Amino acid sequence: MAKIKKSYFCQNCGSQSAQWVGKCPSCSEWNTFVEEVIAKSDKKLFSTGPTTKIISKPVAIAEVSDEKHNRIIFADPELNRVLGGGLVHGSLVLFGGEPGIGKSTLMLQMALQHSKARVLYVSGEESMKQVKMRADRIGKTSPNCFLLNETKLQHIFSHIEELQPHILIVDSIQTLHSEYLDSSPGSISQIRECTGDLMKFAKETQTSVFIIGHITKDGSIAGPKVLEHMVDTVLQFEGDRNHIYRLLRTTKNRFGSTNELGIYEMQTSGLVPVENPTDVLLNNSDEQLSGVAIASTMEGMRPMLVEVQALVSTAAYGNPQRTTTGFDTKRLNMLLAVLEKRCGFKLGAKDVFLNITGGIKVSDPAIDLAVVCAVLSSNVDMPSGKEIVLAAEVGLTGEIRPVPHIDQRIMEAQKLGFEKMVISKYNKGIKQKDFDIELVQVGKIEEVFKHLFGGSN
Repeated sequence: MAKIKKSYFCQNCGSQSAQWVGKCPSCSEWNTFVEEVIAKSDKKLFSTGPTTKIISKPVAIAEVSDEKHNRIIFADPELNRVLGGGLVHGSLVLFGGEPGIGKSTLMLQMALQHSKARVLYVSGEESMKQVKMRADRIGKTSPNCFLLNETKLQHIFSHIEELQPHILIVDSIQTLHSEYLDSSPGSISQIRECTGDLMKFAKETQTSVFIIGHITKDGSIAGPKVLEHMVDTVLQFEGDRNHIYRLLRTTKNRFGSTNELGIYEMQTSGLVPVENPTDVLLNNSDEQLSGVAIASTMEGMRPMLVEVQALVSTAAYGNPQRTTTGFDTKRLNMLLAVLEKRCGFKLGAKDVFLNITGGIKVSDPAIDLAVVCAVLSSNVDMPSGKEIVLAAEVGLTGEIRPVPHIDQRIMEAQKLGFEKMVISKYNKGIKQKDFDIELVQVGKIEEVFKHLFGGSN
């Protein structure tokens, strides 16, 4: 008979305590400890082949093989990009997102598109008929995609030993439970236990594993924070369900960049990768309006052009408002202070609203100049020019600072047919003769204003 005991876990960080405490000693959060029943039992893991005991030995770093990781290449270029060039064998990927955003659709679509590898799709939330209905809607099928409706981890491992899949998809980790614990599915101890077993399975068998995770109301993945430390890659699926575009971000990746971004369009036949995101993020209207500027930003190694919209109006209620969508409000306040102090523009008594179109969030400082130009354009009610791209950081002294990867930004603007690009004159190695697009190199905000608006204040 297993020995039953109770323990307390912090819902925020997963810290364990023998008794209830009001304030977590690890993360300092209040009233986050919950009671869970744990069964201590001898645990037999999955079988990985012949029982041969391997003892690790220290090896000189110079003798370690430096061959590249073998990767599984999918038919989806956006998924390959955010994974760092494909899925590494034996990696554990955590895939999170809001309910109804399309997590299960994207994973099933990936499983059906990759016909060369055996894929086991374990669904703990939906029946096989429901998954089959989604597959019929996507309009794809594969003889190597297998479905399993199971929530007990030990039963899943027994089916894995028979099937020997190359890729395992678990939907979702909150529905799994291990028979060695008496706590309910979705509890912190069950999530940590099941994820630990899946990690051992992935590393010992070189099977790639996707686990879908729910998120909390504040946007973080449900379960202890240690869950994100255990896995190799964390993917976040974002987007408004009222819009057709979805953003796939990498927040952690041991095998690639953590700044990559994939864009999908939600259609009746599933999620379609958007190969040229600039078509989505820019307004194709022929009419020139004030308060609009085009910025060049980088997501990982991918240059993109985004549209920055600003609205400046007289404060109607005394206290001026500063509202942003997709941009840091504190940084907007800093840029407005620079315009007020260094350039003499009186914006302290005006409302300023800023929006990055397309529903994306941009933290690249290279869009500072576009934000400033959009604000000034709305303030003087003059269009800044539709065929102009801006890429530079604005300093506290009003200087236009250089940004990295400027040559890639210029080539992207040139490829899309823009006529002029405003950059910092302090970018080294940039020569006009190397590009077909006209380059305007400036050093102060006043120079940008004179060039775009003719110097009228």
